[in-house]
Amino acid sequence: MTAETTARLLIIGPPGAGKGTQAGRIAARYQVPAISTGDIFRANIQGGTELGQQVQAIIEQGELVPDELTNRIVADRLSQDDAASGFLLDGYPRTVDQVHALDGMLNGSSLDAVVLLEADPEEVVARLLKRAAVEGRSDDTEEVIRHRQDVYAEQTAPLIDLFSKRGILVSVDGLGSVDEVSERIAEGLAAQLNARVGQ
Repeated sequence: MTAETTARLLIIGPPGAGKGTQAGRIAARYQVPAISTGDIFRANIQGGTELGQQVQAIIEQGELVPDELTNRIVADRLSQDDAASGFLLDGYPRTVDQVHALDGMLNGSSLDAVVLLEADPEEVVARLLKRAAVEGRSDDTEEVIRHRQDVYAEQTAPLIDLFSKRGILVSVDGLGSVDEVSERIAEGLAAQLNARVGQ
């Protein structure tokens, strides 16, 4: 599969696994927009919009934004012209129900590949605490971070099995330098997308 071929991708993994950094690199490689629900939510919070006020209260409790609200935002973003030739999702879908909603947005078809960044829970907690100190994120206390990890394990980890059964999961070791992880992702995605083209 070349950069010009449609590529509908998702990156998934526990909070703090480095998804945002790698999402930007993947999107640039495949020339598709990186769509982060977290970025969309934060932009609304900073802008003081009605949506931002709703989301801020939810995020500060370490909870996930309700599916109905998130689905609506993602559907609107995927309908924009720059996503017609593909996209890289980061932060959505987080639940099985959201996967089914995304299938509907894609007219019943599936994603082309899902990158799973795997990382030790204690390592990602340490990463997030360091990021909180550097960036001054009020929502990144240790208690909230650990709760977010628990929420991920309970609600999002089941997606791993679902995507594995669909044959689109690309598991990658998320620990190491940014370049090392990027290289592992590039190799795994190339193999997965080339295999789908050959089907």
